[in-house]
Amino acid sequence: MSAFFEELDYQPTPIGPVSLRRRRELRLDVDVFEIMLGDEHLMSSLFTASEVALARLGLAALDGDGLEVLVGGLGLGYTAEAVLEQDKVGSLLVVDYLQPVIDWHRTGLVPMGTALADDPRCRLVQEDFFAAAASESGFDPEAPGRTFDAILVDIDHSPDALLDARSESFYGAEGLAKLARHLKPGGIFGLWSDYEPDEAFTERLSGVFAKAWAEPVTFHNPLQDRPFTQTVYLARTTTA
Repeated sequence: MSAFFEELDYQPTPIGPVSLRRRRELRLDVDVFEIMLGDEHLMSSLFTASEVALARLGLAALDGDGLEVLVGGLGLGYTAEAVLEQDKVGSLLVVDYLQPVIDWHRTGLVPMGTALADDPRCRLVQEDFFAAAASESGFDPEAPGRTFDAILVDIDHSPDALLDARSESFYGAEGLAKLARHLKPGGIFGLWSDYEPDEAFTERLSGVFAKAWAEPVTFHNPLQDRPFTQTVYLARTTTA
C-alpha cells in the first residue's frame, strides 16, 4: 500500500500556488492524484468521465482524417489522451497557462507519465488561452492565425464559476465570436462544465454559432454512491 498522502510538487504561478498531490482514498482502496490551485480543486484522477467525453463527443461531430485539434487546459491530461486515441487526429496542440502543469507531464509526475509529451502528434504550449482566443494571431506561436477543426476547453468550473477573473469576457457573445474565428468552417467548439446543462448558455452559443447543443454526462460518484451529472457544450461554425 502506498503512503496516505504525498505532495509531489508545489510551485508559485501568476494566479496562485499550484500543487500536485497523491493521496490514498481508503474507502475505495485506490490512489487519487489531484491538482490544486491554492485550496481549490482543479482536477482529480478519480472523476474523468466528462473530461474524456469532451474529446469523444467533440470529435464524433467531425468527419475526415488528419484533424487539427486544440485542447485548452491540460490538467492531468485525460482530455488530450482521449483526443490522441483517435486515429483521425493528425495533430494536437495543448495550451495551458500553468507552466508547472506542463512540466509534470514532461517529467512523468502525472499518472500517465510522459505519454502526451512523447506523442509526436502532440505539442504542449504554455500560454494564456483566453488572451490567445481574443487575439488575431491565435494559439500557435509557430503558426500565427492557424485555425483548427476542434477547440476543446476544460479550464473553468463552468461559464459562471471561474478560476480567475481574466476569463470572464470569454463566455459572453463577443468573446465566443472571437474564439470562433480560430475554427475552420464546420469546426467544433467544445466546453466542459462541472454542472448540469444551462439552457441560457446554450442559447448564447446559438447566437454565435450555426448550431449549439448540450450533452449531459452522467457517471456514478463512488464517494457519495449516487449518479452525478456534468456537461459538455458543443457548437459548430458555419460550413464554407
